[in-house]
Amino acid sequence: MYSRGLVPLAGATVVAIATSLALVFFYAPLDADQGFVQKIFYLHVPMAIVALGGFVAGGVFGIRHLRTGDPSWDLRSYVAIHLSIILGLGVLVTGAIWAKASWGHWWVWDEPVLVSFLVVFLLYCVYFPLRFAIEDPERQARYSSVFAITAGAFVPLNFTAVRLAEAYTHPRVLSQTGGSLPGEMRLTFLVSLVGMTLLFVTLWKLELTAKHAALQLKKLRRRRAEREAVAA
Repeated sequence: MYSRGLVPLAGATVVAIATSLALVFFYAPLDADQGFVQKIFYLHVPMAIVALGGFVAGGVFGIRHLRTGDPSWDLRSYVAIHLSIILGLGVLVTGAIWAKASWGHWWVWDEPVLVSFLVVFLLYCVYFPLRFAIEDPERQARYSSVFAITAGAFVPLNFTAVRLAEAYTHPRVLSQTGGSLPGEMRLTFLVSLVGMTLLFVTLWKLELTAKHAALQLKKLRRRRAEREAVAA
């Protein structure tokens, strides 16, 4: 069920990422102020956008789970949040590298974009201890969905912080007026964003397929054990 369309999706992901890397290193011009280190922008920012989008998706899947009671929606929510946390860690690492190269410090506490993303990341780090502290599968899924929905409401605050911050270093690349990036940089960013989005969806479907197969195998083993117990 989850593996449907996985192969062509993976192929599209490889093409998009390869194109993105080619544009980053051979097409996008060097930034006049930051030089070569600015190219980490094409990894850092798309990763942040996709991670936040994954958190929101986890909340949406949580709503579907509470409305339908279908455990598959809880699984979708869990995997989306799991991958988003991994990407979120990548965002913090690449952001620290960029900050060190640009500002001379690994972290700047008065930068609202960094701090707001860290708050969201730490909030979602609570998801796994909460989820696995509950042994009953139904209660686990229900409480996890409620958390995913509640935490998802905080994600727009990160986007709002970017828009309202008076002093920020992140360029506005998705504004209605065309953003602050030149055409070559903007095209490279958009291709990188597409590649990161496809990578997220590919990994999401791949992990869903693996976990679904593991659950099916577990059910078959349980049924076999039950039949053997009855036969004995």
